Parts: sequence; structure tokens; C-alpha cells
Amino acid sequence: MADYEIPETHEFPIIPSIMEGTMAHSSPFVANKEFQSDMGFPSPEEPGQLIEGWKEKFLELMEDKLSKYRSLQVFMDICVKCGACTDKCHYFIGTADPKNMPVARQDLLRKVYRRYFTFAGKYFPKLVGAVDLTEEVVREMYSYFHQCSECRRCAVFCPFGIDTAEVTMAARDMLAMIGMGQKYSNQIIPKIHKIGNNLGLPEPALLDTLEGLEEEVEEDINIKVRFPLNEKGAEILLVTPSADFFAEPHIDGLIGYAKVFHAAGVTWTLSSKASEAANFGLFIGNYEQMRQISLRIRDAAKELGVKRLIFGECGHAWRVAYNHLNTLAGPWDFLDQNYPIPQHILEFTKDCLDRNILNIDKSENDHMTLTFHDSCNIARASRIGNTPGSQFTTPREVIKAVCNNYYDMNADTIHDATFCCGGGGGLLTDDLMELRIKGAQPRMESLKNVISDHGVTHMAAICAICKSQFTKVLPYYGMTMDQIVSIHQLVSNAIILEGQGEEDAESDDEADEATSINISVH
Repeated sequence: MADYEIPETHEFPIIPSIMEGTMAHSSPFVANKEFQSDMGFPSPEEPGQLIEGWKEKFLELMEDKLSKYRSLQVFMDICVKCGACTDKCHYFIGTADPKNMPVARQDLLRKVYRRYFTFAGKYFPKLVGAVDLTEEVVREMYSYFHQCSECRRCAVFCPFGIDTAEVTMAARDMLAMIGMGQKYSNQIIPKIHKIGNNLGLPEPALLDTLEGLEEEVEEDINIKVRFPLNEKGAEILLVTPSADFFAEPHIDGLIGYAKVFHAAGVTWTLSSKASEAANFGLFIGNYEQMRQISLRIRDAAKELGVKRLIFGECGHAWRVAYNHLNTLAGPWDFLDQNYPIPQHILEFTKDCLDRNILNIDKSENDHMTLTFHDSCNIARASRIGNTPGSQFTTPREVIKAVCNNYYDMNADTIHDATFCCGGGGGLLTDDLMELRIKGAQPRMESLKNVISDHGVTHMAAICAICKSQFTKVLPYYGMTMDQIVSIHQLVSNAIILEGQGEEDAESDDEADEATSINISVH
């Protein structure tokens, strides 16, 4: 592991003393000309350069956003510096850098807004804390707006409901349009447009992976569970994060989906055209990119003639699907209107459990004592079902239906007050590893406490980024990477499919009979 200073964890949260500039050096790699061009963004010759006329372009974009998104204008005007948000950000708690206080991060943009878009700022800038838009200001924005995971925890505690994530998204979009796009996100999104997923997995590779999974599952349980691809006329199109195709614990979750579909007797398929649920257009604040990615899913659903659309375990993918899919890519009038459009895989599984369709042996998970990490984009931006709070109850009900041992973390760190994993919002890149480790501190603290109090051994999550982040940072805090699991990994462990184990039982009977004959002969 790299040599980073790991923040201490405590029995009770401790708000750090301010340490100016501790993360001023932290900044993700800037997208090069190729990645900027692939996105249709202005592309300077060298990464980190600003385009000609960058200042005028930035202010022009800002004026456009202020007029187009009324909420952004309100967020710029309404903050009274009350301090309610200052200690709510996991990055401030983990780094002690005051510019990671949500109010201070917003102010990087708000000060420019005051200077150019308010009367007082134009004529009396020093009186209202307004600043000129300079290259230094731009680079400070680039650094600190990439120390925000758009988790929106601060918005829960803001008395005015200021959504810092929306401010971050606006800032990132404007920065990209003057040449300061983020490499990590801007090299991923074109892969979706060209191939269909974040990993750049072409159809033959995806098909080979799925065939390998079929063989693996059949070898494990002696039941042929299908992992179909591009099958026209299937009832369900599953759209899931591409991490589910190759990495632990994600792939165990995919196996769980397939087993549930098998047990429910429904036909389903994946699509090579839309083999990615993630939508990084949200992270960079670009709604056109969000729209184009969403339209791939619509096109795939129409081409395959499916009736239902189900999303796998991914936090921001579900936020985009739940909140924006109809606006970005609707109407979805060609799907069966008797089912939610879209539907979360946990809704489907919970319905199967409620109707006793699934044969569950909870003891298969007795080697684990579980807790659950509420992922930000689900906890604070969506539901998983029709009732208020279903995003909190549904995952826990499924876990408890397949596990005997479960405990929640401290009440102040779950549900809509959940802490971010530390790697969301487009920050899951190794060039921000220090930030990710320090940003994970509040969640690691609450996890360690529930381990100490209740003997918890594993933490379940339903977000691909959370799972990837935790596998990376858990070892820094003295835990092991396999202590993070998918909920449908737990379902996969516990579900007993029809006919499963019969061949083993027959083999055991034959062995017993042979032993009996052998004894009688002798």
C-alpha cells in the first residue's frame, strides 16, 4: 500500500481542528486533448492549459446556467454562512482542510458569481467577498470541486436545502468547457458511446465472460443458470454496472441476480449495446452526456423487445434512472406499464421473497455477521419501492430475509445521514487515493464501532463504486478487502434452486450403498 497518513478513528466522531491548505495539492489528472475531443469539449494542446478566451467562455456558461437552472441562482444567493454544513462533509472530517467545508467549497464559485452577476459585487467587490475570475481561482476550483463526491449529506442538514452537488456539477461542467476536464471521467464516458460500457468490453469479450459464469455456476450447484446476452423477446432487460462482469464482490451479485431470475421463472437478457448502468454524465454535470448514455438503454430495450427494465446494484446509476430516465430518454410507453419503470433489482427480489417464490436457507450466511452501508445516491436521491423510506427498508429487509445475523451502524451515520464511502462522484481514481482514504474515515469509524459492539464481520452495499472503494481502503484501516459484500451475493449464498443438491444426494446414496455391500461381503 502507498504511504499515506491514515486518519485516526474514534469511539465518537471528533470534528478536527482546521488545518489550512492540507489538501491544496490534491487534484485529479486533467483530460488530454484526445479525451476532451472525444467528449466534444474544447481541447487545448497540453493538459491543464486553458482555451483562448477562457474567461469570457466561463462567464458566458455561468450566465447560461443561472438563467436555465433557477435552483443554481437560488443557491448562489441564499447561503447565510450559518455553519450547519461545516462539519457534515466526510472530506472535511478526514482532511481538516477548511475549503472542504461545503460552504467554503461553494464559495469558490459564489465569489465569482458575486463579482460578475450582482450589483454589489460589480461596484463594491471587497465589501461582499467577491473576487475576479483568474487562472489561480480556476485551478483552485478544479482542485476542490474534485474533492466533493456529490453525496449531498450537507444538503440534508442545510436549513435552506442548498444542494452542494448541483453547485459541484455546474462548476465541473464549466471547467471542462474551458479545457479543464477531468481525465478519469472523460476517458470513461466515450467508451460507453463507442462500445456500451465503462470498461470498453466488446461484445465477444462480454459473451465469453457470461459463458464462463454459466459454467462456473453449473459446476458449483449442478444447475444450469443462464446469463443471456442480446436475446430478443426476453421479458426483462437487466442493466447493471460493468464491474459486475469481472470484479469481486460485484460478480457474486450478478450471479445472485441470475439465480433470482431463474427461480422466478422469468426470461431476461443483458444487452451489449447497453451493458453499463453507470452514467458518469452526472459526475461531470453534463446533461447532454447523461441523455446520450440514457438513450442507449432506450434503444437497447426497443431493439430487444423487452417488457420490463431492471437496474442492478449501482448507486448513481439508480439515481439517474429513478430521477431522470423518463425526462432524458422517455417516454417508455413501449414497456409493460403494470411494472415500475424502471425497477431496482432489490424491488424484484423483495417481491419474490414476499410471495415465497424463493427457497432460502439463511444458515448459508451464518459465517457472517452483517451491517449495511446506505449508499449516498440511493439514500438521499431515490426510493426502492413505492413508499417513503423504502430506499432504507428494502435493502435491510432483503438482507434479513437471507441472513440470521444483522446489526445497523450508529443511527447518526445511516439512512439519509449516511456517510459517503469516500470515492463517489467521479473520484474513484488512483490519482486521488489520498483523498479517498481520508474521506473514508467517518464510515470506517462507524464500521469499526459496530464491529467492536456487535461482532460484525462484513458490510453489505448496493453501489458498485462503494464496493470498489471499500475493497481499496479497508486494508488501510486494518480490515480486509473481502469484508465488503454485495446484497445479492448474500442472496446467491442462501438461495436453493429447484433440483440443487439432488445429484450430490444421489451420489451420497450410491456411496452409502456401495459401503454397505462392501461390509456385507466381508
